[in-house]
Amino acid sequence: MISNLIQRLLGKFSKNAGDDEFPPIAPARQFVVIGDIHGCIDLLDLLLARIEPDCPLVFVGDYIDRGPDSAGVLRRLKQLTQTENREVICLLGNHEEMLLRFVHDPKRVGQLWLQNGGMQTLASFGVAQISGTIKGAEAAAVAELLCDAMGEDLLQWLRNLPLTWQSGNVIVSHAALDPSVPLADQDRRTLLWGHPLFGRKIRSDGLWVVHGHTVMQEPRVQGGVVSVDTGAFSAGRLTAAQISVDSVRFVTVDSCQRANEVR
Repeated sequence: MISNLIQRLLGKFSKNAGDDEFPPIAPARQFVVIGDIHGCIDLLDLLLARIEPDCPLVFVGDYIDRGPDSAGVLRRLKQLTQTENREVICLLGNHEEMLLRFVHDPKRVGQLWLQNGGMQTLASFGVAQISGTIKGAEAAAVAELLCDAMGEDLLQWLRNLPLTWQSGNVIVSHAALDPSVPLADQDRRTLLWGHPLFGRKIRSDGLWVVHGHTVMQEPRVQGGVVSVDTGAFSAGRLTAAQISVDSVRFVTVDSCQRANEVR
């Protein structure tokens, strides 16, 4: 039986190949990064209850699709950015980008989003019984229903989400940075969808990168890269990384633990 006690608080990361060649992680202040949520609001609530209440929070994107309550996650995050006493930063993920592209041009890009979790997001906003193969006028009608259900305030909040956030020598992005390119010259697609050399080639500028997008069996620190997507939807595990000077600590919660708590 899978243990329902998977929540972990790990100490300082252990060194991996390439770490000795890289400068220490040195944010200007301590902060917490939370991995891809994908509509799993129960895991989000569980994780938020287990991290320090005063640290700035940075969410890496992919709040929607695949999981059961994308609408609830978006509304919760928007509320956090507007009401929390601490700083809360939400970055744009590639799944939010697909939703925005669908709203803007549903006839051309509808199937890409719907076949990658968009149908579950539509259902969470009350737009149900939609086929993943809709196109043309039907896709446009669904996009209009979604816009009405989300409301302009929520849509505009999504449109305004940044692609990166930085503190000291630590940059947070959704998917990746091109390791050969300076931060200011990074391509939007790389930041949202990844790069083939990311995590394989060490950056020469000493910049650490914290990211989601790529599901890991365990959160990982290696060669100046901190990976925090542990598969909230696919594996039922959501992770936060507490980033401070010369230290990365992880907290992971899982759906088995959640089920045990609500019995």
